[in-house]
Amino acid sequence: MANSKISALPIATGIQGDELIATVQNGDTKQTTVSKFKNYFVSTDITAEAGVDVDLNQSIYDDTFMFKISWTGGNGTSVCTLPDAVSHANRKIRFISDSTFSSQDHLDVTPAAGQTLDGSSNAYRINKDYEGIAIWSDGVEWFIIQKKA
Repeated sequence: MANSKISALPIATGIQGDELIATVQNGDTKQTTVSKFKNYFVSTDITAEAGVDVDLNQSIYDDTFMFKISWTGGNGTSVCTLPDAVSHANRKIRFISDSTFSSQDHLDVTPAAGQTLDGSSNAYRINKDYEGIAIWSDGVEWFIIQKKA
């Protein structure tokens, strides 16, 4: 497939980590592997507010690995709906609240309709400062893989 446009190439599936990838570094084209990409993630700051919900199915959140949550306004509950687990297979997401949270501020991390988080349709509630979770999708449902409280 020499001289093909990148957009014309077939989509890679089942990446293992040892596949060669072309990259440009300091003006020189070099090769690397998927496994060499370490410690890179996209973070997004979200401001939660009572009665204001956040839907992570929006495309602006597709590349976000870490969500830092701040609270504003009066006490109450905000719902954060997780992206579709099926279309986000093997995706890992982390949530962490900052110092603006109190026990009367509730961010409910909720699976999408018809899906589960740790086998339940119930939300995981973040309601204190510096609390967080890490979740992972197996392509069917979300799993809580780590909690920080």
